[in-house]
Amino acid sequence: MTAPTPGAPGTADATPEAAPAAPGATADGRALPADPRSAATPHPAPGPGTPSGAGPARSRRWSWVERLPLRTRLVVITVLVLAAGLILAAVVTRTVVSDYLVQQTNEQLRQSAKSVASLAVSQPPEAEPRLPTEYFVSIHDAEGNSDGDPYAWSHNLEKYGTPDLPTESLSDVAARKAQPFTVGSSGGTDPAQWQAVGFVNLSTQQSVYVALPLAGVQQTVSYLTRSLLFSALGIVLLGGAISFVLVHRSLRPLREIEATAAEIAAGDLSQRVPERPASTEVGSLSASLNTMLAQIERAFSAQEESERRMRRFVSDASHELRTPLATVKGYGELYRMGALDTPDKVDDTMERIEDSARRMSTLVNDLLVLARLDEGRPMRREPVHLVTMARDAAQDLHALDPTREVGVTGLVPGTAPPADLVVTGDADRLRQVLTNLVGNVARHTPAGSPAEVAVGRAPDGAAVLEVRDHGAGITPEQAKRVFERFYRADSSRNRGSGGSGLGMAIVAAIVGAHQGHVSVAETPGGGMTVRVLLPAADGYDGASSSSA
Repeated sequence: MTAPTPGAPGTADATPEAAPAAPGATADGRALPADPRSAATPHPAPGPGTPSGAGPARSRRWSWVERLPLRTRLVVITVLVLAAGLILAAVVTRTVVSDYLVQQTNEQLRQSAKSVASLAVSQPPEAEPRLPTEYFVSIHDAEGNSDGDPYAWSHNLEKYGTPDLPTESLSDVAARKAQPFTVGSSGGTDPAQWQAVGFVNLSTQQSVYVALPLAGVQQTVSYLTRSLLFSALGIVLLGGAISFVLVHRSLRPLREIEATAAEIAAGDLSQRVPERPASTEVGSLSASLNTMLAQIERAFSAQEESERRMRRFVSDASHELRTPLATVKGYGELYRMGALDTPDKVDDTMERIEDSARRMSTLVNDLLVLARLDEGRPMRREPVHLVTMARDAAQDLHALDPTREVGVTGLVPGTAPPADLVVTGDADRLRQVLTNLVGNVARHTPAGSPAEVAVGRAPDGAAVLEVRDHGAGITPEQAKRVFERFYRADSSRNRGSGGSGLGMAIVAAIVGAHQGHVSVAETPGGGMTVRVLLPAADGYDGASSSSA
């Protein structure tokens, strides 16, 4: 004997209580989608050099130089470069001037040393110079020892000291070839270096040294050095202040970009970077950033719109499927409880279940068509004669309502449609467009009201197909939303009339996939006209698009 199936009507297992389901699964064993709110926050993967299993890497420690703002670094660099340049210029100037003045002193010694020495030798040893002079003359014997008191102005010796002349033999002095050399000094209140030159007096077999103090040269070089240092300090301070102002003003566009980026990071995607001349780096960067921000804003807007449409689509699809599913479920429960106790009730119930299943099948097929069109699947490319298709659609409409007068005309009333109007596309899909449009006319206009299917060419050569009815028409507000999915223009277009709100959406999707455009307008005299524009056979390149 076969064991009763668990959960079947009339069995002992058909109780409200069931075995507890495993976590993350339904009672029938199917897995449930994970709740993102209950998922644990994932740990970041260890980076390079991070031990496996260790926590997140510690934040990088920036040096104090890297912490400085860019404008501060630029000013500091400018000041340092300026100071280095001025110091180098001061050192070079000091060296050049000092060498020049020493060379001048050497030249003076070369020109006047022998004359001064001759004058000093001709004077008595105890005689003082009659006029103030900086020359110092000292006579040495053949062994290099000083021979008597030097010839010099005592005031110079008291101030600059006595030159420390070397003890040289006559051959050593001659070897110098009367080239000046520098010696120090001893004594004096302000000791200074001396520039000396020596030569041999062959008549007396003595050596004579003539020297000049370098105090004037040293004072000049010292004064020049102080002047250069003070001027360099002033130039560095002034240059630093000017560079701070200029860098601050030059980096103002970057601060504006920074402020704009902060506002965008806060969520305001409508912000834009102020424009600058495109010939500058900041201007080029601003233009690139604005272009990027516009693309990002469009991408976010498209994503939000897509999510909004998806949520509404799912909600509308669920709403549309809920009624027939509830109907089927309700009649199934009636049958299970034994309420259908007569054949007539069973037949009526089965008919209602079949009608609900038919409605669900139609709705699912429409959703499948829209999904395939949204995927951009390639369509067939074949010649399609619109006039033939329009006549077939007119006959279909007349068959649906024999009392209705349906005509096929040109775009101008009373004219014949062109016989050679051909487009390239998918004949089955284009026929579905006409089927949906004439079905709308039959469903939403009074019985017996006339209708026309007009075919012609637009001024730009595109093929035009119009389905005109003479019903109540729609308002401009309704015309803006008539191609939205699951939209019904008024209360008369409800489920009882057989419409699901997807017919016009399918029309727009198919026309868009053929690179066409569909719109609605008011029919002269009352009613609604649906106008479809399609590229002619010589202008269609086969690309697909889902925009209406």
